[in-house]
Amino acid sequence: QRVADLWASFDDHSEDEFLARMESLIAELGEDSARGAFERASAFDSTGHPDQAVPLYRRAIELGLDGGLRRQAVIQLASSLRNLGQPSESVELLTAERGREADELDDAVNAFLALALVDVGREREAVSVTLEALTPHLSRYQRSLANYARLIAE
Repeated sequence: QRVADLWASFDDHSEDEFLARMESLIAELGEDSARGAFERASAFDSTGHPDQAVPLYRRAIELGLDGGLRRQAVIQLASSLRNLGQPSESVELLTAERGREADELDDAVNAFLALALVDVGREREAVSVTLEALTPHLSRYQRSLANYARLIAE
C-alpha cells in the first residue's frame, strides 16, 4: 500500500525525493525481491532513466515476477528498449506477450507493439494491430474492421 501511495503522489515529489522514498520502501523487500526490482525499474523509467530501468526489468522477470506485474514489466521493458533505439527486441517481446493469456493489459500490449512496429518500418502491420485492438470497443462495424485489419497486414 505504501508503494501504491507513493506512486499516487508521484507529481508531488522531485525526482531525487521520489527515488529516495522508493529506495527506502524497496530496501524493506530484500535484495532478491522481484517486486523490488520491478518497482526500482519503474521508478527509474518514470523519472527518465530507461537505461537504468532495462536491466532491472529483466532482473524482476528473471526473479519470477508473476501475474499482472510480470506483464507490466514486459510492456515497460519493451517500451524502454524502443526508447533506447532497440525496437526489434521490443517487437519480439510484445509479439510473444500477445500470445499469452488475455487480460486488461491487452490493449496496452497492442499499443506499444504498434509503436515498435512503426519504428522497425512495419507501418501497415502497426495499423493492423491498432485496428484489431480497437475493433472490440466499437458498437458497430466490428466485422468489417476486423476484416480490413487482416487485409492490411497481408
